Amino acid sequence: MKYFFRVPLHLLLLLASQTCDGVMIKSTPPVNAEGFIRASPDDTVSLICEIPDINLKEEELKWQRNGAAVSLNDQNKKTGSALCITPVIPEDHAATFTCSLAKNSTDSASVTLEVLYPPQLSGSENITIEEQEDLVLVCDMKANPLITYVTWTLNESTVDLIAGGFTVTNDGRTSRLQVNNVEQSLHDGVYQCNASSSAFPNKTKTFYVNVTDRTIKFPLVPLIAGVVVVFVTSILAVVSRWRKIVKVTHKADSHAKINK
Repeated sequence: MKYFFRVPLHLLLLLASQTCDGVMIKSTPPVNAEGFIRASPDDTVSLICEIPDINLKEEELKWQRNGAAVSLNDQNKKTGSALCITPVIPEDHAATFTCSLAKNSTDSASVTLEVLYPPQLSGSENITIEEQEDLVLVCDMKANPLITYVTWTLNESTVDLIAGGFTVTNDGRTSRLQVNNVEQSLHDGVYQCNASSSAFPNKTKTFYVNVTDRTIKFPLVPLIAGVVVVFVTSILAVVSRWRKIVKVTHKADSHAKINK
């Protein structure tokens, strides 16, 4: 999200205003009946702060976003000071922009953004998992308005929590489907997470889950250690045997020389 400081003059006729004493904010889009500026991601919101009192026209203005100062250039600190929020992002939801006189912060006006956005559910994901492993599927539920309805399906049928050993948890931000010790006959297939809200019905994400036979995995480090031990033991045994052979041969040669 970026802030720009110029708004075309022809937009002024479309601006709605919020006024408090000597400061007034005009906005595009206008403030709705609930007192918010409604927008969607990638939209642009334009704000202009004006001083209606002609005696205060030369007073400096300042902007704040949720209480934090917004940096302005010197040419944008007098009446007509403008902000342009573009593109609007989900994190702008409930952000409050306040314009006030620099020398008197109580002389101010504020507007609040209401950003409507759907959950980030789309596309598909391929998952390969072996039997007896744990399967966890997660869908992002963060949205405004809040998600009111979530379902999980397997091969186009609602998942059977009891027969399949599934557990489903929702914390308002994510929906999680989990099963321990997967079985190919029960858990292989196409999963879908479906979410709906009053503004964004039927958002879906698909998971293609391939459950394969379990492979026997050998622990590499112990295996290598075992091979080394066997190899060293074999070498020591050969060396020991060789020493015995040499001793016997040496005794036989010595005995033969004495007999001569």
